[in-house]
Amino acid sequence: MKRESRPSWEKPAQFVLACVSYAVGLGNVWRFPYLCQMHGGGGFLIPYLIMLAAEGVPLFCMELAIGQKMRLGSIGAWSAISPYLGGVGIASIIASVYLCLYYNVINAWSFWYLFHSFQEVLPWAECPLNSNYTGYLDECGKATSTQYFFYRETLNISSSIGDGGGVHVGQALCLLLAWIFVYLCIIRGVTSTGKVVYFTATFPYMVLFIYLIRGVTLHGAMNGLRYMFTPKLEQLANPTTWINAATQIFFSLGLGFGSLIAFASYNHHHNNFERQAIVVSLINSGTSIFASVVTFSIYGFKATFNYESCLDRVRLLLLNNFNLAEDAIIADNISYWVTELNNTYPDQFADLLPKLEICDLETELDTAVEGTGLAFIVYSEAIKNMPLPQLWSVLYFFMLLLLGLGSMLGNVTAITTPLQDIRFVSHNLSNEATNGLVCLFCLLLGLGFTTRSGNYWFTMFNDYGAAFSLLLIVLIEIISVCYIYGLKQFEKDIEDMIGHRPNWYWKIAWACVSPLIIITLFIFYIISYIMGGTPTYQAWNKDLGQSVTTAYPPYAQAFIGLLLVSSIVCIPLTALCTYCSRQRALSTVSI
Repeated sequence: MKRESRPSWEKPAQFVLACVSYAVGLGNVWRFPYLCQMHGGGGFLIPYLIMLAAEGVPLFCMELAIGQKMRLGSIGAWSAISPYLGGVGIASIIASVYLCLYYNVINAWSFWYLFHSFQEVLPWAECPLNSNYTGYLDECGKATSTQYFFYRETLNISSSIGDGGGVHVGQALCLLLAWIFVYLCIIRGVTSTGKVVYFTATFPYMVLFIYLIRGVTLHGAMNGLRYMFTPKLEQLANPTTWINAATQIFFSLGLGFGSLIAFASYNHHHNNFERQAIVVSLINSGTSIFASVVTFSIYGFKATFNYESCLDRVRLLLLNNFNLAEDAIIADNISYWVTELNNTYPDQFADLLPKLEICDLETELDTAVEGTGLAFIVYSEAIKNMPLPQLWSVLYFFMLLLLGLGSMLGNVTAITTPLQDIRFVSHNLSNEATNGLVCLFCLLLGLGFTTRSGNYWFTMFNDYGAAFSLLLIVLIEIISVCYIYGLKQFEKDIEDMIGHRPNWYWKIAWACVSPLIIITLFIFYIISYIMGGTPTYQAWNKDLGQSVTTAYPPYAQAFIGLLLVSSIVCIPLTALCTYCSRQRALSTVSI
C-alpha cells in the first residue's frame, strides 16, 4: 500500500492553531500560577519574560525551521543533518511515548470529573456517610471532601507504590474514551488535526474569559490578585527563581519532543515560520499570565472562604463557652475577644485553648499547591462553594479536557510522523492504521496508571520520564545546527524559505545564549538529583487523611534510573551503529 505525497496544512492558521493547542496546556493553568506563588508573585514575571526572549522563542523558531526545511519527522530531519544524529530523533520519540502514556491519564481524570459534574449535588461537595449512617467517614473528615474524592473515589489510591491492587474500571473506561478521542482527532493526520484545532485552541479561552468574569466578582478575589501581583523582588536574587523560570519556558513550549518539527514538516516551503514562532510563544506566555489571574482570583475566594469559616468556628466556640451576647463577637473583633477573655478567664481559656484554631488569611494564601492538587482539588473546593456549582464544574473540566487533548495531538504526532516517514511503514500501513496502532499501544501500557498504585507511577513518569533527557536532546539539537550543520548554512536555508537571513538576535541566541542556559539547567538537574538523596513520593495515608513523604523502594529507584537514561542512550548507540554500518560498507567496497 503506497501512500500519497506528503500532505500539508490547508492554511497557515491551522499550523499556528495546532502549535498553540499543543503549547498551551495544563501547565499554563496549574504549573505557572504555582511558580508565581512560590517565587514572589508578579516579581516572577521578570525572569520569566527574560527567559522567554533568551531561550524560549529562539529554540521554538529553530525547531520549526528544521521541520519546515527537511519536511520530515524528528528521525529523518536529524539524519538529514548528519547520519550520526538519527538517535536524537529516536530519543525524542521515546520521550514523547513516555509523555503520552501518563498525560492522557489526566484527560481520563477530566472525563471522570466532567461526568460527575451533572449530579444534583457534586460528589466532592461533602463527605460520604459511614457504614452506620451516623456520621461521615473518619478518613474524609481528617482530610477534606475534595481530597477524599480525588484520592479515594477517583484514584482509589493504595497506601504505597508496592500495593498495586486491581484496575479501577471507571478510570480504565475513561482512559479508553480519552484515547478514542485522540485517535478520532488524528485519524487522517494533519487533514483531521487541522480542523480539530480550530476548537481545541480557541474554546479554552472562552472558558477562561467566562471564569475571569466570574472569578473577579467572587468574594475575596481581590485578596488573591493582590497576593499575585505584589512583587517580592528579593526573589530575583534567588538562583532557583531563574532556574524555574527557564524550566517553565522550556517545557511549556514543548521543546525537544519532536512535535514542533513534525508539525512544521507539513508546512509549505516558503511559510513564514519566524513570525509564527514569535506569535505562538507570546500567546503561550500570555495565556500563562491570563490563567494566573483567573486562578488567583478563585484561589483568593477559596482562601477567604476558609479564613472566614475559621473565624466563624472560633466565634461560635467563644460564644458557647463564655457568657457573652450573641452580637458581642463579630469577625472583625475576634482577636480582641481572644486577648480579652484570656486575660479575664485564664483558667477557663486554658482549657479551651487546644480547640482554638489560629485563623490567618496570609497563611491560607501562602499554602502552595502544585500540579494535580491545584487542578482537581483546589479548583473543586472553590467550585463547590460557588452558586450553580454544576455549571462551573462542567465548564472547568471541559476546558481541562480540551487543553489536554490539544497537547496530546502534538505528542502523538511527534511519534506517528517519524514512523510514517519510514519506507516500510509507509508502504504497508495506512495513516489510519499507523495512528491506531500507536494509540492502542499507549492505551494498553497506560492502563497501568489506572491501578490503585497508578498515581505513584504517574508521578514518577512526570518527574523523571522526560525532564532530564529533553535538556540533553535540545542541547545536542542546537549544537548540531550551529556547529555540525553550520550556522552559515542554516542562515542560507532560512533565507531560502522566508526571503531573508536571521538577524543578530537569533544568531546570538542560537550560538551562545540558549546553549549556556540549557547547560546550566542540565547541571542544575544533575546536582538536584545527586544532592536530593533517595527519591521520594507522596503516599496517601488513610489513617491520617493526608499524603506522607515516602522513599521509593529499590526496584522503583532502578526504574527511575531506566527512565532517565533509556531515551538519551539512543543517541550514542545510534551514532555507533551508524559508524559501524558505514565502516562495513567501506570494507565491502574496498574488497
